[in-house]
Amino acid sequence: MSNIFRELLKKVGSGNHTGENLTRAEAATATKMMLLGEATPAQIGAFLIAHRIRRPTGEELAGMLDAYDELGPKLQPIASVRPVIVFGLPYDGRTRTAPIAPVTALLLAAVGQPIIMHGGDRLPTKYGLPLVDIWLGLGIDWTSLPLAKTQQVFEQTGIGFVYTPVHFPLIKTIWEYRDQLGKRPPFATMELIWCPYAGDAHIIPGFVHPPTEAMFKVALGLRGMTKFTFVKGLEGSCDLPRDRTAIIGLSTPDAPPEIERLLLAPHEYGFTTKNVALSSTEELIAEIQKVLAGQPGELMQTALWNGGFYLWRSGICPDMRSGIAKAEELFTSGMVAAKLQELIQAVTSASQKSFQHTY
Repeated sequence: MSNIFRELLKKVGSGNHTGENLTRAEAATATKMMLLGEATPAQIGAFLIAHRIRRPTGEELAGMLDAYDELGPKLQPIASVRPVIVFGLPYDGRTRTAPIAPVTALLLAAVGQPIIMHGGDRLPTKYGLPLVDIWLGLGIDWTSLPLAKTQQVFEQTGIGFVYTPVHFPLIKTIWEYRDQLGKRPPFATMELIWCPYAGDAHIIPGFVHPPTEAMFKVALGLRGMTKFTFVKGLEGSCDLPRDRTAIIGLSTPDAPPEIERLLLAPHEYGFTTKNVALSSTEELIAEIQKVLAGQPGELMQTALWNGGFYLWRSGICPDMRSGIAKAEELFTSGMVAAKLQELIQAVTSASQKSFQHTY
């Protein structure tokens, strides 16, 4: 048993009257001790559920991110005129609505906006559709690439994917606890703003509950990260909803940055106000292929709605309407489909070289 960890556990688990918040350094220490197995299973389980009940602070999230920085992987800086976008999407995936983030990534990369995503396989508590399965359905297997090969693909195509089971295996034990507890611990909040990139980054996490925005802002501010976009998206993702007004928080150029509120109503831009339901993975992939082929449909509407916003937010287009028009042009001209083929070739080549090197 770790006496050091026990003292940290006592702080977060002592109730409303006697409990205390962890300092940033203490949160980093607790996170490292859990990832490295220096705390006992009983201590880790107790900490995770107690911390969930109490809710983390922005300072604690910053400390947890410090630990991830120390122990986890990072893709190295690439030459880019724009900050690299890092999408923070829930690791336990989607169960109700069709994800569009991989399509958005292809769209942005097609016009020179680099983007990084991260995640794993089907994970608790939702065991929803993960990003890697969507990419695999499109012909891209991120799961077989060591980090150096992922870096190579990222440099070539402007798209990178940090696959945590291979690139950050230390967090596997946390997922086992999460399954047994049946609840998302504060790690789930922290993952959304984790930045596995060593260069200038624009962090774009999804969120569900309004207080999460304030925690994000504090945590990123403490870590000196000034470019962010917070999206109250579908199932906590970065995908803008169509069935309601999109609530978005934008970083301002102030020092330190504040949150500027943006409300986007789909009907004001000519979109129908409904989300595309998620059916089977195979059906989703077939619909995505239609979008990449420039064919009209409900998922194309979702792709244009999201693509227009992110083209504007990246600075590629001056406003939403021009962003939507540009997104439609990129799909119908075949540029997004061409980016997918480029990515398939890069990943396939990197996988073959990795296999040849191994054997």
